[in-house]
Amino acid sequence: MSSATRLSRKRDRGFTLLELLLAFLVFSLSFATVLQILTGSMRNTVRAREYTEAALTAQSVMDQLGVEIPIQAGFAADGESGDYRWHLEIFPYENDQDAHSVELAELTGIELLQIDLQVNWGEPPREQGSDFSTVRAMLLNRELIDQALTQ
Repeated sequence: MSSATRLSRKRDRGFTLLELLLAFLVFSLSFATVLQILTGSMRNTVRAREYTEAALTAQSVMDQLGVEIPIQAGFAADGESGDYRWHLEIFPYENDQDAHSVELAELTGIELLQIDLQVNWGEPPREQGSDFSTVRAMLLNRELIDQALTQ
């Protein structure tokens, strides 16, 4: 038998066990990486959905202000909307850095009220929440305005 024939037979035998193990190792590492990327993106999608639903719940509660929820300083309320729980507090707006807007509001007969809303979801070990805040301008009682102007 010539050396060319022997070489040809050696090549026709197929892959060695070592080559198969290396190929399987490369495949399994690639597959594990793809699975990790997919689970991370699914987790982010769920988190984004939860925060979006919390924002929609907050918008719904804020839309009820002045209609079903009275806008009064010192008012607080709790409620539920599906899997989301919320807590609302209303108090006079105070801002040390922007005193001019507070003074202007008092001179024009407007009361500034800060409305803080906290929306929570999930159970205590994995409970999550998001805070929302806004400022509303409310006309003061006309009698209070006249009293302030005469003093």
